[in-house]
Amino acid sequence: MGLSMATRFIWIVGLLGLLISRLVSADILVLVHGYASGAQTWEFSGINSELDARGWQRAGVLAPGAEGMQLLPAQGVQAANKSFTVSLPAEAPLAIQANYLAMALDALRRYYPDEKLVLVGHSAGGVVARFVLLGNNPYRVSELVTIASPHLGTGRAAQGLDVVDARPFFCPGPGIEFLKHMIGGSDYAYLEDSRGVLIDLLPVDSGNVLSWLNQQPYPDIKYYAIVRQTPFSSGDDIVPGFSQDLNNVPALHGRARVMYTPSGHGLNPQDGVLLANILAES
Repeated sequence: MGLSMATRFIWIVGLLGLLISRLVSADILVLVHGYASGAQTWEFSGINSELDARGWQRAGVLAPGAEGMQLLPAQGVQAANKSFTVSLPAEAPLAIQANYLAMALDALRRYYPDEKLVLVGHSAGGVVARFVLLGNNPYRVSELVTIASPHLGTGRAAQGLDVVDARPFFCPGPGIEFLKHMIGGSDYAYLEDSRGVLIDLLPVDSGNVLSWLNQQPYPDIKYYAIVRQTPFSSGDDIVPGFSQDLNNVPALHGRARVMYTPSGHGLNPQDGVLLANILAES
């Protein structure tokens, strides 16, 4: 038996109301990778799968193109809760990476002007994410989550610079660069190209960009710091625990919620579960 005109009208109005409510409550999650990594790290680590299982669908990748950052959409681009990854030049200085991230967020805001936007950054990506909050939060980020990020720097950056800048007494001239490239291959070439970001990630007492960044005013949003914890100490083999804690950034002291996870520096599926729980709470 067919539906009456009145019944159809009520059904259509109800359906439209449901769709509109989903659009109004839609959220955007932007995942920012760290040093020597790329957008694929969120897929390979299993985080995307965990997020997808909890309602955050893969919406696409924002990557450098001929005209700034371009969106390569995925199936979930129209989902209520969308998860995007970004591809940044991870070997570039922090400010340059932040400029690419800003272009990505600008593109997203053109597509989705009113949705809640949450930033998640792993390792150096968490520091890059802090840059785009400056200037009165122009992209209207609601929450920042950092995972194992070197907010106060890391001694590993100094070790990398030592390798790049080393000039042994037995080979002080240009010949040492040839030897380094012969022995280290593409890994050494990447390290050499990363000199700028390594300087940026030196411990904060070096007077570097990170020292400046930690003194800047930050917007009144929610901050979360996921800190790695190994069996013998807080932190991991790349970044010490105190550096991962956002509350140790002078401008953010006491404003962040800190969560400890028993893991190494790399991403893992449990990070996806924890992220989904954070998002569900907010």
